[in-house]
Amino acid sequence: MEFQKDNTFVTGRLKSITYAVKGAIKLITTEHSVMVQFSTGILLTVAGLYFGITATQWLFQTLAIGLVLSIEGLNTAIEKIADFIHPDYHERIGFIKDIAAGSVFFAAITAIIIGLIIYLPLFS
Repeated sequence: MEFQKDNTFVTGRLKSITYAVKGAIKLITTEHSVMVQFSTGILLTVAGLYFGITATQWLFQTLAIGLVLSIEGLNTAIEKIADFIHPDYHERIGFIKDIAAGSVFFAAITAIIIGLIIYLPLFS
């Protein structure tokens, strides 16, 4: 089967959106770390509604949730590609996967700091 590019603007964009939604669903339903992070995002959204956080706080919280989920998705893609290319353990592949995981760590730490800035004052 040969892949043919859809050059029409509307149908091409609709297909792109369909693939993106399918990818997001695959991430949420198959990757445990994404399941945890997605669930945490939902809990924080509920917390934001409960505590009535400001519009600015919503912006930062939404950005933090999106950042972590996006970077985790890229990390997962890198890991899957690395495993496909070299299924057995290899030091260089391990190095690449560690770097990708490190980027998730940075995003997660940033999100935690944002969450603490938003929610700690509400408990004191």
